[in-house]
Amino acid sequence: MKTTRRCRTLLSVSLNFFALFFSITAFITTYWCVGTQRVPKPKCSKLRTHQCIDYGVNETDPNKVVYSWETGDDRFLFRQFHTGIWFSCEENIDDESERCRSFIDLAPASEKGMLWLSLVSEMLYIVLLVVGFSLMCLELVHSSNVIDGLKLNAFAAVFTVLSGLLGMVAHVMYTQVFQVTVSLGPPDWRPYNWDYGWSFCMAWASFTCCMGASVTTLNSYTKTVIEFRHKRKTFEQSIREEHAREAFGYFRERSVHSISKSVEVYSSRSGRRTPIPADSLDLSDIANSLGEEQC
Repeated sequence: MKTTRRCRTLLSVSLNFFALFFSITAFITTYWCVGTQRVPKPKCSKLRTHQCIDYGVNETDPNKVVYSWETGDDRFLFRQFHTGIWFSCEENIDDESERCRSFIDLAPASEKGMLWLSLVSEMLYIVLLVVGFSLMCLELVHSSNVIDGLKLNAFAAVFTVLSGLLGMVAHVMYTQVFQVTVSLGPPDWRPYNWDYGWSFCMAWASFTCCMGASVTTLNSYTKTVIEFRHKRKTFEQSIREEHAREAFGYFRERSVHSISKSVEVYSSRSGRRTPIPADSLDLSDIANSLGEEQC
């Protein structure tokens, strides 16, 4: 199905908008990775009577040895946690609130540089998406001017492609940093099991929409250039054909006029000066008559 340039631009703007929305949402949320952490159960008290270890004694003598019959996973609590680019939050075992810590502080020292590079790439990714979206909106305004629209389309395609590459690099680097932090991070934070969350899925959905917008923009630019060149070639060909027809008509009139004057001169020499209309002349008959007269 043939689409117009405005429809292609609208499709690119829509894809770029979704990419921008998904990227900002993923950037500010803390559900890139979710899972559970295994922490020891606290000692039971008057305020906490469940999910705790009861040693069965009421003495408070610190020198008294107490025993617990809970073994294995019964000695631990499994609390939920979720981590984003900026913060990592886990359930507080003492109440129903959450405790959040900076993920930058949790990352190992060897990975902090890569994490900061991932953060900078993610911010540049969003900035370039904003620039590409603005250029596409301007192209919609200048849709009547083909030349200005092509320039804006080309710049929007370049910025969108660059943003997509930066987004891919940022996502891959963050994934690597998180996997290293799982193994080398603080013992009280290391997850028991984990998986990628909906923020991570939105980040890659943003990358997919960004690549779709860049491909659509490049396709729109290519099709517009091809259509423009085809129309220009057709126009130039029609101009050449019109000039050829005008030249042919001009030389045909000159030829007929010259033959008419020759016939008139010949007629005056023979004593019969009879003007012959140019429209009624037949070149073949005139040539035959001239041949017979000469004979």
